[in-house]
Amino acid sequence: MTVKWRAISMVFSAAMLSAIGIETTAAAKDSALSTSGLPIPRYVSLKSDHVNVRAGPTKDNDVAWVYTKAGLPVEITAEFENWRRIRDSEGAEGWVYHSLLSGRRTAVVTMKIKGDFAVLYDRADVQGNVAARLQAGVVTQVKHCAAGWCHVAGDGFDGWIEQRRLWGVYADEKIN
Repeated sequence: MTVKWRAISMVFSAAMLSAIGIETTAAAKDSALSTSGLPIPRYVSLKSDHVNVRAGPTKDNDVAWVYTKAGLPVEITAEFENWRRIRDSEGAEGWVYHSLLSGRRTAVVTMKIKGDFAVLYDRADVQGNVAARLQAGVVTQVKHCAAGWCHVAGDGFDGWIEQRRLWGVYADEKIN
């Protein structure tokens, strides 16, 4: 190998090691920001029927909007001290004080085709009896998820739904 190629190889190797080091440092920094010690991202729900969502993680930041329904699922995407950056089912993001969030799992029924319904079965099987048909946007309490199915309940319904029809539960996530 010529001196020129050795020099290029050494520069390339140094750049790669540097990039790996930066990536590792960034990952360590992100996990260190998880002040709760819980995984990020994760789903939670709104504890209160009045939740201020702010532009940043302090009370000095403006209120961007207010949620007025307890139980809505949100995804925590970051933590800063006692503040949590959240994303809702429509993709809106902002910062919420931790005490306004609950570990209680809920989910929103989603649809691929507008006007479609999600079928709720009496057991985790498409051969089961139809227990209900749910519209997009219905909020459910998540009781249990396994093998691509979730046992959910809500006002006037209780049954099993395909996990892919829910926003608020990760694909293949198991919930006991």
